[in-house]
Amino acid sequence: MFITFEGIDFCGKSTQIILLEEYLAANKKQVQVIREPGGTEISEKIRHMLLDKENSGMYMQTEFLLFSASRAQLVREKIRPYLEKGFYVISDRFHDSSTAYQGYGRGLPVEVILAISNLAIGKTVPDLTFIIDIPVDVAEQRKQRKFKKQLDRIENSDRDFYNRVRNGYLELAKRESRFKILNGEENINSIQKKIVKEIEKFEQR
Repeated sequence: MFITFEGIDFCGKSTQIILLEEYLAANKKQVQVIREPGGTEISEKIRHMLLDKENSGMYMQTEFLLFSASRAQLVREKIRPYLEKGFYVISDRFHDSSTAYQGYGRGLPVEVILAISNLAIGKTVPDLTFIIDIPVDVAEQRKQRKFKKQLDRIENSDRDFYNRVRNGYLELAKRESRFKILNGEENINSIQKKIVKEIEKFEQR
């Protein structure tokens, strides 16, 4: 089963991924957690280029194509092989991030984003995608707790950008049933229970 987590930065994805990994492992499931961009030797090198604040002059087209290149490598080197072995693969972001961030956020044509994403991932589409949704004001409050020098190139983006990204995610969620929107302001354990419930429903199909 392929499960992805999405949402604007500081929404709480990482916490829920850890909890889900622990839950599945406790239930004797084979689990592999990966992150985007990254997850392979080549993809991690691309990640460094993408998030390095010194690359402030990177064009949005370059940004998107680098994300796609990293993703194409990750799909073929890690995701598909693990799925074929019967693992539950959990990814911190996947191709929907490009649609939300580079499409709705940066303003690249969404149809172009989708076409190139289809080339990068082929038929490797998530079974379930959890969007941890929080208002941008909440994200900004959480962002302030992180030292500015620790913020990566994308986390340094402004409020208007994140509003567009959030709206993009909400638009995406209307298109496919695999998307499950969760209120990221709820109690952490409450969110986890809802995630587990959705996975159990999927498994019973």
